[in-house]
Amino acid sequence: MKKVIIGFAAFLAFMVICTLISKSVYAYQLPMVSTCQPESKCIEHKVEAEGIVVAGGEKTVTYLPGLRIDSVLVHVGDRVEEGDELFLVDLGDLKKLMEEKQNEISKVSLQINAILENQATAQQKKELELARAREDYDTTSRLQDTQVGRAMESYVQAENDLEENGGEKALKDALQSAAYGEADAKAARDEAVKQAQRRVEDLLLPEDITTELETARLEQAELSDELQEYQKVLDSQGIVRAPFDGVVTKIAVGAGDRIPDTAVLLLSDESLPCQLKVLLDQEQKKYISLGDEVFIRLEGKSRELEEKISYLAESEGNPERYEALIPLPEGTGVPGASGVVSHSESGEKYRLCLPADAVYSEKDRNYVYVLKEREGILGQEYYVDEMNVKVIDKNDNWAAIEEGAVDKESRIILSATKEIKKGETVRWEEE
Repeated sequence: MKKVIIGFAAFLAFMVICTLISKSVYAYQLPMVSTCQPESKCIEHKVEAEGIVVAGGEKTVTYLPGLRIDSVLVHVGDRVEEGDELFLVDLGDLKKLMEEKQNEISKVSLQINAILENQATAQQKKELELARAREDYDTTSRLQDTQVGRAMESYVQAENDLEENGGEKALKDALQSAAYGEADAKAARDEAVKQAQRRVEDLLLPEDITTELETARLEQAELSDELQEYQKVLDSQGIVRAPFDGVVTKIAVGAGDRIPDTAVLLLSDESLPCQLKVLLDQEQKKYISLGDEVFIRLEGKSRELEEKISYLAESEGNPERYEALIPLPEGTGVPGASGVVSHSESGEKYRLCLPADAVYSEKDRNYVYVLKEREGILGQEYYVDEMNVKVIDKNDNWAAIEEGAVDKESRIILSATKEIKKGETVRWEEE
């Protein structure tokens, strides 16, 4: 009996040892998880974006339009001083343009000479017509006076005949006819003289005003001025120099192009301070506003600047982004240099905040893994539950979630030694 009892005790001990070993092996194979509990926090948002220094203002550099560029000697971002070489004009092409311009001047000169000769001829013709008209007036006046004189003589004769021979009807009729003849002669004389006088008056009127000659002379003067400008370019060997100091911000022409009647290139206006231009995406735009203070680190500068955003609007080139401009202190920055803008916003305080790594996203939902307890084969054990949550704010480190699915006491799984899933038994590494 004693041996039976000892054997049974040994068996029980063996079973306990086997159970402990099995439980240890089972527990060892389970994922080890660490947890955290929701905290009350302010979700800070930090915006950091790269930008480029741009001129606070720009001045245009223009030149004689139509000339061909031989080579451009500067690049965007180059700083030039007044008198520095900007580009070269193609001298071969310039000489051809000068020849064409001289030919145009010669053609206009011929036009002017022809107009002057025609005017002289027309004046001679007018003077001759006027002399003839005056002669015609004198002749007409003399002839018509003669006709009137004859008619008067006929009337006087008829009147004398009537007085000498009595009141015969034939003599009265003759007198009446003579009276009519005299009146008709005077009327014809007056009309003929009037027409001759009007012809003289018409020829004495000034000539119609024409702009043909003046237009041609203006065209000639303009062509001569252009030719003189071309000559100045030729005398300077086609070198075009900077009219003032500045940084090249834009070049509108290249080798082989003809100079437009607009700007050839743009230089920064050094009377105005530079600005830092930054493009923000839609997410960054949520946490930065017009007038906000930002920190700026410029390329090659160790000192950090603190300035305000003076302009913020949708980018014309990219509607999905926003353009911000931050004025720089006078004498700071060079157009073309890079810079970084940073801005932090504390944001609202939330009651339930979790490390961002503890919140998972899948399609249109967010979820967390929660550590819970249950009765298992080997007694009380921990397992994974999956809970959908609504994220109401977040940054790179923290996420604020809406109350409901979890609370302050929930143990949110932060990390695991193995991949975990809903319902899986795990070991818990207590804080």
